[in-house]
Amino acid sequence: MALFALIAVLMTLATVVVLTIGLRRGASRVALAVMLLVPVLVAGMYALVGTPRALDPVERATPDSLDEAIARLEGDLERDPRQPEGWLLLGRAYAELQRYTDARDALARAAKLMPEDDAIQVEAAQASARAAPDRRFDAAAVQALRDVLARNPEHQHARWYLGIAQRQAGDDAGAVETWTPLLPLLDGAAATALREQIGIAREAAGLPALDTASVADAGAPALQVRVRLDGAATVPDDATVFVIARQPGGPPMPVAVQRHPVSALPLDIVLDDGDSPMPTQPLSALPEVELIARISRTGDASRADGDLESKPVRVTLPALVPVELVVSAPAQR
Repeated sequence: MALFALIAVLMTLATVVVLTIGLRRGASRVALAVMLLVPVLVAGMYALVGTPRALDPVERATPDSLDEAIARLEGDLERDPRQPEGWLLLGRAYAELQRYTDARDALARAAKLMPEDDAIQVEAAQASARAAPDRRFDAAAVQALRDVLARNPEHQHARWYLGIAQRQAGDDAGAVETWTPLLPLLDGAAATALREQIGIAREAAGLPALDTASVADAGAPALQVRVRLDGAATVPDDATVFVIARQPGGPPMPVAVQRHPVSALPLDIVLDDGDSPMPTQPLSALPEVELIARISRTGDASRADGDLESKPVRVTLPALVPVELVVSAPAQR
């Protein structure tokens, strides 16, 4: 118990030191220092309890500056470089201090240790571009973004950065194709800004301006869909409903999608080519589609824990009758 009491005292003193430093150096450094020192002290707790080396007064001394906290983390990683979370934390600290080359290298180490973590792969690619003199994504960063999208086509950050990389390389048409599926996943100012960037890329590629009001062909197949919530299911009032049509057995990216607030349920809509996020893959080009309705608690179209989904319904086009999708609570095990 005495050891843990001592640890609590050290953590309290560290917080006071950090806040004092922050008042002199700026609020942003306060947040960063706290972010750095808390993991260092947590790691120290393990060392103090588990290893004799932690009994050394030098090891037990609380860092009295941000630079010292970073130095300790660097030393810890030098002793044991197999810590992806440590490299990630160090990379973000370097980036905050505008040490972009160091941030790139640290985040690259984290990405190498966690090759299947999409968020880290995208962050490492972004750090690589930020460290480049011309702020361009190199071939390795572009490939990392493509790999993430191959695993998770709905990863928004990977899709955004890949579009930027394509525009940097002069592939404006490719950027249009990469960015367009993002539109139904965004709303408000974000959607407006993306739409403007797509318009600029279309113009640069020599493509006609996209008139969303006239995209849907009156003679093209349209799907009448009704979505309702099963009485046993409960969802937050601020949840979002995504109605998605996708190619059966194909990639998970939708060929048509609409987004609505959960308060709109029961929902009656019509899906057609105007809801196709990919102009090169309209709804009308498919002989059949699979329909699902997903209720997202976070507002993100990507599937996440806690989301509710209807059972998928396969529909042959053109559909002559409305399709009903029922979102139910998960079965109790």
